[in-house]
Amino acid sequence: MDFPAHVPLAIATRNEHVERIHWGSVAVVDNEGVLLAYAGDPGSMMFSRSTLKPFQAIPFVRDGGIEHFGFSDEQVAIMCASHSGETSHVNAVSGMLEKTRQEVDHLGCGCHLPDFYSVDNLPPQGFQYDQRHHNCSGKHSGFLAYCRLHGLPSQSYLSPEHELQRDILRVVAAMTGVAPTQLWTGIDGCNAPNLGMPLSRLALLWARLASGDGGGDASLDPVLTRLFDAMRSHPHMVSGTGRADLGITLASNGDWVAKTGADGVQTVGIRSRGLGVAVKVSDGDFPSVFAVTIAVLKQLGVLEEGSDDPLLAPWADPVLKSYNGSRAGQLKATVQLKFV
Repeated sequence: MDFPAHVPLAIATRNEHVERIHWGSVAVVDNEGVLLAYAGDPGSMMFSRSTLKPFQAIPFVRDGGIEHFGFSDEQVAIMCASHSGETSHVNAVSGMLEKTRQEVDHLGCGCHLPDFYSVDNLPPQGFQYDQRHHNCSGKHSGFLAYCRLHGLPSQSYLSPEHELQRDILRVVAAMTGVAPTQLWTGIDGCNAPNLGMPLSRLALLWARLASGDGGGDASLDPVLTRLFDAMRSHPHMVSGTGRADLGITLASNGDWVAKTGADGVQTVGIRSRGLGVAVKVSDGDFPSVFAVTIAVLKQLGVLEEGSDDPLLAPWADPVLKSYNGSRAGQLKATVQLKFV
C-alpha cells in the first residue's frame, strides 16, 4: 500500500486567517500490528522520545526488580513518566533511590526547573531543585535500580553499550519486529539512548502494552500488564497537575493510557479495543499534537463526537488568547483518519 507523506493535521488561525499549518501522520494498529486507520504516512520513521519509557522499564520489571526492592505501584508508574517535579513525584523518586542505595548525584538525567512551574506559577522564593525534579528522573531511577539488581556498574548506565541499554534494545526490537540494526539510535534530552522506528511500530508497542501481549514472548505478558495497570491507576505520577496526558487518561475511566514525547509525539494504548495510537506532528507543536490526538480518539469511537468533556477542554481545539485573555485565534484539528 502506498502512503502519502505527512499531511496537514491541524491549523491555527488568527482573526480567521490561516497562520500555521501543522503537518504530521497518525497510525492506529492492533496488537498483531495490523494497520486499522491512518493519516499521512504511518510508516514514517521518527524517534519515540518519552513514549518509549514503559518499554525501557521492561527489563527491570521482567527480572523481578519491583518485588526485590519493594517498589510501590506509584513508583512503577513514575518509571514510565515525564513528571512535573511536584512533591509527590520527588518523594517517589527519593524513595526509589533510598531503596536501591543510590544517590541523587548518580542520576544522569541532568537538572531543570520542574515543569510544574511556569510564568503563571512561579516557584517560591529560595526554591532549590536537583536531578530528582527532572521530568525523566523516575526512568533514570529505574535504570539505576536495574544496575543494582544485577550488580552492574552504574557510572556507565547511559552508554549504548551498557548491558541495560542492550537489553532494552533487544526487547524493543523483538516487540516491534524491527531488527536492532534498523532502529534509529540517538540520545534523548535526558542523556538516555533513544530509539526511532516507523510510526506504526510505535503504535504496535502501545497496542501490546494495553493488551498485555509480549508479541510471542509470554514472559512479558504480565510485565506489560503490570506497567499499564500502574500507569492507568496513577496517571498523576505519569504526568502531573494540569497536564494533557493526565486529562486524556482520566477521560477514559481507566480504559486507556496516554503518553507524550518531546517534539510532537503522542501515544495512547486502549485496553478494551486492543489498540495502539501513535501521532507525530512534524514541527513538534504540543498543543497541536494534543488536539489531533483527541480528534483521533473521537474518530475511533472511543470518545463521543461532539462531547465536551471538561477534562479535555484545555486541549481540544483550544481558543488562542492574548496575554490579557482576549480571543486572538483558534487551533483546530483537521485530521481525517482513513480506515483500512
